[in-house]
Amino acid sequence: MGAAVARAIRNFNLESRAEREISKMKPSPAPMHPSTLNVLREEMSRHPEFKVEITRKDDKLLSLLKDVYVDSKDPVSSEQVKDARRHQEPKEFRLPKGHHFDMIDIKNIPKGKISVVEALTLLNNNKLYPKTWTAEKIAQEYHLELKDVNALLRYFVTFDVKVFTPKDKKAIQSK
Repeated sequence: MGAAVARAIRNFNLESRAEREISKMKPSPAPMHPSTLNVLREEMSRHPEFKVEITRKDDKLLSLLKDVYVDSKDPVSSEQVKDARRHQEPKEFRLPKGHHFDMIDIKNIPKGKISVVEALTLLNNNKLYPKTWTAEKIAQEYHLELKDVNALLRYFVTFDVKVFTPKDKKAIQSK
């Protein structure tokens, strides 16, 4: 809301303000140092043709200047290129698998990605039933690439809780 108000104020009466600024008299050059001014006066008095040469317009140079065409483009920042790539790709979404662990706030998941709950579920399923939950089936079920699923199964494991009972109850004596 604040940006819209600022934009409206900034663009208010823009054309007439720009025209007024353009029609103003151009600023005069900065004053010269007194010693320089004296030297210039001396040179002008000795060589009056300099004054004519300074004020004369050269038609040849003006014609060359008219032939010059300048076309400038701002360099594109890498951030704008990344944003353009993001907007160009059409995203496909899928519904999350299973509605446990309060996944109410997640409405859809982009294809090729999984939620944390789904990752834990598929890792646990693969650990408990490795014959049925193979990498190929997981990739097909969750719309993932096979190489990503293989890396997931290789480098991530769910926690195992192992309780070691002492074989000899006398091994640990309480005091």
